[in-house]
Amino acid sequence: MVIHLYKTLSRQVKSKKLIYGHHCSNGHNARGIITSGHRGGGHKHLYRKIDFKRNKIYIYGRITTIEYDPNRNAYICLIHYGDGEKRYMLHTRGILIGDIIISGTEASIQIGNALPL
Repeated sequence: MVIHLYKTLSRQVKSKKLIYGHHCSNGHNARGIITSGHRGGGHKHLYRKIDFKRNKIYIYGRITTIEYDPNRNAYICLIHYGDGEKRYMLHTRGILIGDIIISGTEASIQIGNALPL
């Protein structure tokens, strides 16, 4: 097993508007009756809402934090867009805090930019 220590992780507070709790049935059905024994407990899962569509066309975004997402076993980064919106995206190797990214047809070919297929 390999443990990667990412030295540029941010220690800032996570964006609470993009984090939601995941409901787990813990072996109970809709009526609350136990249907699967020996299930339940465990740690609370807080899921981060990731922007996979990247549909903010021609709006520049700045990478503000790089975090570890334990539910995906991957790194994610928080983007502050020019219109004030915040979104998470999967971290691509080579992006650092403070980098500018953009999505659209006329975006330059750089790490982190999203172009249509």
